[in-house]
Amino acid sequence: MLSRTSLGVIAAAFFGAVLIGAPAIAADEAPAASAHEAPIPPRNDWSFAGFFGKYDQEQLQRGFQVFREVCSNCHSAKHLAFRNLADPGGPQFSEAQVKALAAQYKIKDGPNDAGDMFERPGRPSDYWPWNFANDNAARTANGGGLPPDMSVLAKARGVKRGFPWFIFEALPGVAYQEQGADYIVALMNGYRDNAPAGEKLDGAQNWNDYFPSHKILMPKPLSDGQITYADGAPQTAKQYSQDVAAFLMWMAEPKLDQRKKTGFRVLFVLFILTGLLYATKKRLWSNVAH
Repeated sequence: MLSRTSLGVIAAAFFGAVLIGAPAIAADEAPAASAHEAPIPPRNDWSFAGFFGKYDQEQLQRGFQVFREVCSNCHSAKHLAFRNLADPGGPQFSEAQVKALAAQYKIKDGPNDAGDMFERPGRPSDYWPWNFANDNAARTANGGGLPPDMSVLAKARGVKRGFPWFIFEALPGVAYQEQGADYIVALMNGYRDNAPAGEKLDGAQNWNDYFPSHKILMPKPLSDGQITYADGAPQTAKQYSQDVAAFLMWMAEPKLDQRKKTGFRVLFVLFILTGLLYATKKRLWSNVAH
């Protein structure tokens, strides 16, 4: 029978091998999913990843353009106010640009003195308007499906990765928090012209490799050359999808830059405090015999 010491050595060796091997395993994608499961989306190189990551202002401005010209035709963004587009750490449009943008939209307001609702030009304090009066109107216009609100979509979507990836990706410095953005990019580029053999699409359904059930009512939203960028960035579906995914990530977590700066300050204070506590302990116990 093995002794407790032997069992401890074996356990330590096992977990050590897992942790040492985790980086090599995590460098590649997880094993391919079965035929009935959506594959794991490939990881993208995001400017906001990691401890020192932050949003790319130009990418967010391009992503907003994609959102405005394509996504907002069907999807809502109930928590996005026009004024947020000028916030530090975001697209950072000027106040004049935000005012001009808001004024292009008609906002239902009221009631007025006569008790009637009316429309007025938008203001920076208004929230992003939706093209539909209610959920039922949206379903009718979209083949029976309700387009999800995009306010926190990038945080609401995730990727399930089994052992040991989820352990390795939780370690400081390599934490994987871009799952939603990766999923959005994969979804928008995962359409097929036809369903695989043996699969049947009903009505307005489309086949998407990365959608959980593969059968999605939303048609392919992006194609090469669809949107004209003023900054010379590639005008491809892949670039569009990455830009809008970054914008949706910012919309879901607009204070990411401030959060990371605060975290560094807290770590610095804790480091100083640890040194002071250690020095105090050494002084208090220096004259005590051991």
